[in-house]
Amino acid sequence: MNYAVVDIETNGGTKITEISIFIYDGEKIIDEFTTLINPCTTIPVFITTLTGIDNYMVREAPKFEEVAKKIHEITEDCIFVAHNVNFDYRIISKEFSSLGFTFKRKKLCTIRLSRKLIPNRNSYSLGEICRSQNIEIKDRHRAKGDAEATVILLGKLLELDQDGTVINSFLKANSKEATLPPLLSKKVFEELPQVHGVYYFWNKKKEIIYVGKANNIKKRVLSHFHDKKKKEMDMCMNTSNVTYEKTGNELIALLLESSEIKKHYPQFNKAQKKKSPNYSLFSYTDRKGIVHLAWNNSKMIQDAIYKFYSLSEARSFLEKLCEDYELCPKYCHLQTNTQSCFHYKIKECRGICVEQEDVDHYNQRVLKAIESLRFKNNDFIIKLDGRNINEKAFVLIANNQYKGFGYYKEQEANSIDTGVYLDNLIPHNNTNETKKILNSYLKNHTSIQVLESQNYSFE
Repeated sequence: MNYAVVDIETNGGTKITEISIFIYDGEKIIDEFTTLINPCTTIPVFITTLTGIDNYMVREAPKFEEVAKKIHEITEDCIFVAHNVNFDYRIISKEFSSLGFTFKRKKLCTIRLSRKLIPNRNSYSLGEICRSQNIEIKDRHRAKGDAEATVILLGKLLELDQDGTVINSFLKANSKEATLPPLLSKKVFEELPQVHGVYYFWNKKKEIIYVGKANNIKKRVLSHFHDKKKKEMDMCMNTSNVTYEKTGNELIALLLESSEIKKHYPQFNKAQKKKSPNYSLFSYTDRKGIVHLAWNNSKMIQDAIYKFYSLSEARSFLEKLCEDYELCPKYCHLQTNTQSCFHYKIKECRGICVEQEDVDHYNQRVLKAIESLRFKNNDFIIKLDGRNINEKAFVLIANNQYKGFGYYKEQEANSIDTGVYLDNLIPHNNTNETKKILNSYLKNHTSIQVLESQNYSFE
């Protein structure tokens, strides 16, 4: 069994600037290939500071396509080994893919092997684990120096695993060890449930770096580890723990995910991270009796119809509302300082702006547009499956606002007058995202329980 111990340096992205490969038979190095590579793109200054590799050094170096055959040949029939193997393997595979070829090798990660065979270390970075094992890295952050140190580390790991049990378990075709992030314990992954819920990726600093929702937590978490996008790979490489919260159903998973993203502001979540809307949609009636729609700073609006994070979002939203309900852009404050709106000229406005449409008829469409942004009922409950067979879940909307969700025992289901919902409510903020989630749900699910507001205090 030969091992191709690999280390690469990159331009900070997906282009290789240097590669070093040592072929190791478990006792000695039997072959080596090291070369700079011209990435055909600029190397950032911070990468040069880290590695010492600059644009001048790689100017006359071979391009990847010129050394691809050598890389393929020297690693053939070898186990591909690297410290954080998924990173190096993904970059090299992508380079081969750009040439129209598939690069496929069995993989072995010295980080994951070290976690198993040298447990209870604070850090498993190459520098730290080599320091703990008295392995000298002669040229840190250069491909040859790091690869050579990884060979020595692999030799120590092979000695610790004398009967090959650990390494063979990592190499099995159905083993998840090869796909799990290097910092994540297999036990943590194995204990993830296959149920509806929200999951959290944590880094080694105990910071939440990603929040997601799933109908099957374990399956969804595993899908991140198979994803080859750079963002996903970076996130997984930083993941040292995964926790979760069961929700019992998809709707509460969606609502909780939205709330937790806004609460923790995770590094790798892009959607729903905006904290508070700055602008609000409102209506007013002018002296002619025409209902206007407009937006202003949220601090100036008491009874907002809808809220926005930016002016462009507010404008785009109102333009769509105008289109859907044939409203006049002049009276939606999309076109100002004009006698008649442009939409009337192109026959998309019915003429309220030039007194060609009855005010009452126009106002009815404005009110319909406003109503489309509200729930049909002011106070209602959505009943859902709970987290176990003896439990039910609910989502509460009161005063046309999302108030939160909760859980109660099934035998309490008919005890409406006792205020069981309010007693078990877990409050959450009403946001644009929660409104969209609930509206989407209600389009496909019409079964709700309307509440008598006089029986409750919804403040």
